[in-house]
Amino acid sequence: MPHPLPPPARSGPRRRSVLASAAGAALLAGCSTGPDSGDDGPSAASRARARAARDSRGLLQRYDAVLAAHPGLADRLRPLRTQVAAHAEAFEEGAPASGPGTATASVTASASAAPVPATEKDAVAGLAAAERALSDQRARDLLEAPGELARLLASVAAAGAAHAYLLTEGNR
Repeated sequence: MPHPLPPPARSGPRRRSVLASAAGAALLAGCSTGPDSGDDGPSAASRARARAARDSRGLLQRYDAVLAAHPGLADRLRPLRTQVAAHAEAFEEGAPASGPGTATASVTASASAAPVPATEKDAVAGLAAAERALSDQRARDLLEAPGELARLLASVAAAGAAHAYLLTEGNR
């Protein structure tokens, strides 16, 4: 009994390769918006960057308040505080020196004015909640941000979510 012939070798790219390449090109095109991609691009990006810097500074103030009220948390909180300070600096690099206030309230502006809870556990839980809220806000903001700012917002939102996780899991 003769053996069946193998299927003929395909010439050219396979369907999956073509679809994957098209999807990748679409993603890259969507992420590479330039300053001239919209009427209010640069000013909207500047406002978003300034707001993100202000939010990071507010969160940094909250870390400082918790550290001042609960010095025993210094070893645990100092590395996270250092990263929040680096985030603020990254956003400030491209932000206007002093911009007009935005109509939307900052997520951490009201949170940083809140008194520090009396117990360390509650203070850390408050920081975790502030990190989570700011991370969620940045995740929403990055949908409207141009390319490089969107990538920065995504990175810092992910770091904030990780901070919230570390703060939450450390209390268990």
